[in-house]
Amino acid sequence: MGQDGILRRVVNPPRLILRRLAIGAQDGILPPYNRCMRAFGLSLTSISFLLIRTAFAQGDAVETVASGRLEVSVAKDSGQLALYTELDLSQPHPGITRAIVIFHGLHRNATGYLRDVEEARSKAGRAGENTLLIAPQFLNEDDAHKHKLAAEVLRWHRAEWEGGEPATKPAPISSYDAIDAILARLSDRTRFPNLQKIVLAGHSGGGQIVQRYAVTGHQIAAVEQAGIALRYVVANPSSYVYFDDHRPLPLIAHDCAKFDEWKYGLHGAPRYVGSPSSTALETAYVSRRVTYLLGADDDDPNGPDIDKNCAAEAQGPTRSRRGASYFKYLQSRHATGLEHRVLLVPGVAHNARKMFTSTCGIDALFETGACKAARIE
Repeated sequence: MGQDGILRRVVNPPRLILRRLAIGAQDGILPPYNRCMRAFGLSLTSISFLLIRTAFAQGDAVETVASGRLEVSVAKDSGQLALYTELDLSQPHPGITRAIVIFHGLHRNATGYLRDVEEARSKAGRAGENTLLIAPQFLNEDDAHKHKLAAEVLRWHRAEWEGGEPATKPAPISSYDAIDAILARLSDRTRFPNLQKIVLAGHSGGGQIVQRYAVTGHQIAAVEQAGIALRYVVANPSSYVYFDDHRPLPLIAHDCAKFDEWKYGLHGAPRYVGSPSSTALETAYVSRRVTYLLGADDDDPNGPDIDKNCAAEAQGPTRSRRGASYFKYLQSRHATGLEHRVLLVPGVAHNARKMFTSTCGIDALFETGACKAARIE
């Protein structure tokens, strides 16, 4: 049902209610009809507002909630992250040599993203063997209301999980803390003694969380110390975090007072990020193995769910332009030592399945070598 349909059903009082009000007034049970309806009208306005709000909230809620749970503990706080996983992460799995953690987009449809990467793994053939897939689900308040989530299940306000903001319940745990917990479990050699590679991959909103975690993640060093190679696949995000006040479109940026605020810049970053220098964060980031997977046709400035905030538009008019400009920005600052590449997927716009199951998408996930890095002019 569309928005207009919801409004009609909520605002127009059912005829049966009106009839009963009239009968009640005639019997002396209720005030006279006109007075009753004035009172009822005031009540109906309040009720309508609540019903509309509830209808829209539930309409935005996910259809399914992941059945898996992973404990996330930070200091004295703890919560349960919802996720899909093919194996029991508490048990040993010596046969697993690669793990891919796939991050959903704005609408939190983790099941769809899991299916997309399952298809990519199947198409990868031998390169996809012995690969474990994990799909975390960053639920929000609408999901909690619709599905009556247990109190300990983590949920965030709207899409604030994209930028590492703290959960609203059951404790102020960052979405990046949740990624830390996944990586800590995977790098536990008693459970995954032969794991060689971990890939963090995300599309759209998922690409945002992966890109910023690659800049700020606390657990990265521990994974590398365990002898596990960690890579990042950032596919078609709406924006990136910059390390200074440079932007591709400076005139727009100068008209936007908060263009350099988190999550577009480093000012006002959440507690998880702490206060390291921008130089330290940038130096670490450029040394990490990051693949920017860009749809060649993701070039609609009014495309689905694209960030229209002026801070995002200062990075370019479209997702493909923003990605290319960000890579050029890093190239201009790092003539050597930049461990990043761009893979361009021809003929694909903003579609996670087509991105990840393309030749370049499979290369990004499984290192097949079948896709040549794009030259960004």
